[in-house]
Amino acid sequence: MEPILILGTGALAVLFAARLGAAGTPVTLLGSWPEGLAALRQDGARLRLPDGSQLAVPVDVFAWEEPCISARLALVLVKSWKTAVAASRLAGCLSPDGLAVSLQNGLGNREQLEGALGAERVALGVTTSGATLAGPGLVHPGGEGPVWLEAHPRLGPLAAALQAAGFEVRQVANADSLVWGKLVVSAAINPLTALLRIPNGELLRRPGARRRMAELAGEAAAVASALGIRLPYDDPTRAAEEVAARTAENFSSMLQDVLRGAPTEIDAICGEIVRLGEQAGVPTPANRQAWEQVRALSQTT
Repeated sequence: MEPILILGTGALAVLFAARLGAAGTPVTLLGSWPEGLAALRQDGARLRLPDGSQLAVPVDVFAWEEPCISARLALVLVKSWKTAVAASRLAGCLSPDGLAVSLQNGLGNREQLEGALGAERVALGVTTSGATLAGPGLVHPGGEGPVWLEAHPRLGPLAAALQAAGFEVRQVANADSLVWGKLVVSAAINPLTALLRIPNGELLRRPGARRRMAELAGEAAAVASALGIRLPYDDPTRAAEEVAARTAENFSSMLQDVLRGAPTEIDAICGEIVRLGEQAGVPTPANRQAWEQVRALSQTT
């Protein structure tokens, strides 16, 4: 199997590292979280299994400041507010014929990666698989979803590795529709779970929260429509509710960030929806309120 470099040490990075490594793909993680790096070095990437046991998979680990290996395949799984730093780091790590695939939340990640690497070395992807960070280097899987990948001539080895790891892989000609599809769902779920401090599924059991989900999703979908982007589903509210139901026990990444006092991705999600809504003349009051409220909770400035 072609080795894969994963940028990030958070929940999804550990999830993908453990599953890829368990399937025989050599994995290296590159990150900046000292506790996460230490745990990964000592115990490997660990998954908490349904029966309470753990799967531990050895991985190679490097900190941002350490010399970087040359990689032909990279998965970018850092938070959106770290993309610029990750892109700069990748510029010294990715081989000239390499490919970096972003599976990140929010908007603006492609542009930052392409600015550092060139458009020919960047592709987008989307996943709705959930994972909750139970501790440094340890995740609890929280719902399975396909991994959508933008078609690219260098994508074959990564797609094969993901399939061998048990991921359902689907390829599309252009990922923009899927990125917006996930953005709408993220806007409907993530800020509410962070503000209410509840798992995804609890949103569906609270009538007020469910109504606000519909407002957030509807505004985001209206902005997408005004920009000429066709979403990969007809009903944005139903799409958000289906993801919340499928990942019912999962703590959203935004809630996990808030609970550990870390910056969130609210700027790249609700913030971008508000910004683009203003440009397109689409009102987004619910997203603006969520944006401001979550910013007040986090270290985002």
